[in-house]
Amino acid sequence: MRHFDLVIIGTGSGNSIPTEAMAGWQIAILEKGTFGGTCLNVGCIPTKMFVHTADQAAAPANAKKLGVDATLDAVHWPEIRDRIFNRIDPIAEGGRNWRANENANVTVYEGTAHFIDAHTIDTGTGETITADRIVVAAGSRPTVPDIADLDTTGFHTSDTVMRLDELPESLIIVGSGFIASEFAHVFSSFGVEVTVIARSNLLLRHEDLEIAQRFTEVAKGKWNVLLNRKTTRAEKTATGVKLHLEGPNGEETVEAQQLLIATGRQPNSDLLQVQNAGLDQHPDGRVKVDEYQRTSQPHIYALGDISSDYQLKHVANHESKVVQHNLLNPDDQIKSDHRFVPAAVFSSPQIASVGLTEEQAKEKGIRYVTASQAYASIAYGWAMEDTTGFAKLIADPATGQLLGAHIIGPQASSVIQPLIQAMSFGLDAKSMARGQYWIHPAMPELVENALLNLPLD
Repeated sequence: MRHFDLVIIGTGSGNSIPTEAMAGWQIAILEKGTFGGTCLNVGCIPTKMFVHTADQAAAPANAKKLGVDATLDAVHWPEIRDRIFNRIDPIAEGGRNWRANENANVTVYEGTAHFIDAHTIDTGTGETITADRIVVAAGSRPTVPDIADLDTTGFHTSDTVMRLDELPESLIIVGSGFIASEFAHVFSSFGVEVTVIARSNLLLRHEDLEIAQRFTEVAKGKWNVLLNRKTTRAEKTATGVKLHLEGPNGEETVEAQQLLIATGRQPNSDLLQVQNAGLDQHPDGRVKVDEYQRTSQPHIYALGDISSDYQLKHVANHESKVVQHNLLNPDDQIKSDHRFVPAAVFSSPQIASVGLTEEQAKEKGIRYVTASQAYASIAYGWAMEDTTGFAKLIADPATGQLLGAHIIGPQASSVIQPLIQAMSFGLDAKSMARGQYWIHPAMPELVENALLNLPLD
């Protein structure tokens, strides 16, 4: 049985851990799927490449209000798909080849691994190995809800829908979170008739309530949005799929050529059988870690979707750097910093957020004030004729420290960055607003004016 100094399970952010300082270590890297993990292959990278293309496809429809006649002549799905994956697939294969064939101290095992005990792993290749240290970075996979006869329909998840052979005329999306919202934007911009089915009364319900309400309102004007619906049964038809629903008006059905299940993701801890290693878990299956990313077994670290509250690549990357340092410096360990984790939804309109929602501030009993600023109230917002976007800030009235920031509108994911910086470095709202120039008439004036509108003590 071969023994290693370090075993890393998962090749997303975990693949960045081996460094020159570990050149003397024998390292095993285990991967059950495509090298590079979720973000590169089926997550943030390809989806945003589709989103950018969708933004271009949607532009002509928005041009009329600006006095420009423009048309979308055609969407060439195979060309779009192949342009994206012909760039991504070689990166994944190149990463695998580099680790497998060009790192003398690294051995790659490609199979579905699982723990036998806290130091022993069945690699899924027929070989069992042991290790002094282990990093669990095995990520997550799409959740498939318990819907009767769903397995007969040939449904897609975010892992497969981007590689469709052809663009469907119609698509049902079951789900109301960021994955569902982004794919609804992509496919509707390409001319697909999109129906979104949500169990709750809002899309993106985990966002600040005002943001979720505005997004849902806008989405209803673009897609067929069915709220407060429970999907009870799926049925394959001659032309696609039919879903049976229960909603406010009783039973109903919807039909489309294709079905996308986008109800979230679940950690891969069950596939790894982490209980065999004595790893404590949260009720949802995530592996419990402390602030140093250590599990209940001090020689085993975990990071990313399999352990984190945040299913975000930038969080997994941060945690991998922490784990890397702590492996190399066991007597001088550092903590992960999850104080101000931002997130964005690349739908239409974009959404970006950081810190507390107003509802969370109320629940925590924190004294706070809010201010909102519409895109339409700034010069660049006028130029874009934006009528729905706004920024909402939440702050401590005594200190002026920002507690949360939430933006819905054009380029929200970029416009929010100075607010993330202010929160991370303790810059108060008044100093931020008055202590620097703000380019006129650029979009960051949205942030400036929102800061100035906060009713601070």
